[in-house]
Amino acid sequence: MADIRKKLGEAELEIMQVIWNSSSPVTSNHILSELQDKRKWQLSTLMTSLSRLSGKGFVSCDRSTGRNLYTSLVSENDYKTGASRHFLKQLYNNSIQNMIATLYNSKEMQASDVEELREFLNQLEEGQ
Repeated sequence: MADIRKKLGEAELEIMQVIWNSSSPVTSNHILSELQDKRKWQLSTLMTSLSRLSGKGFVSCDRSTGRNLYTSLVSENDYKTGASRHFLKQLYNNSIQNMIATLYNSKEMQASDVEELREFLNQLEEGQ
């Protein structure tokens, strides 16, 4: 299992999103075609990134079929949960309140965002 504390770079995250969005193992050519609008990569560049992701424990490569088929070893939800916890700890001393206050005070949150958050929290409480 991957060390969730290991951060994915922007390009690595884009690769993982392609893999996560697929219902079956994917080839490097599939990943390359999915990323063609975002990245102008040669296959060798993608292969280097996939090798790094494998080394970090995020993907596995099945070579038994004659084609390299890549599968995620870490679910998208598990990664997001770990990355969110790390982000909250590093920047806001594990305080969601501090994060929200920072966003609100810097005018990054609009009144509509506050209302949406309030409705979401209300729904969570009703569901318990």
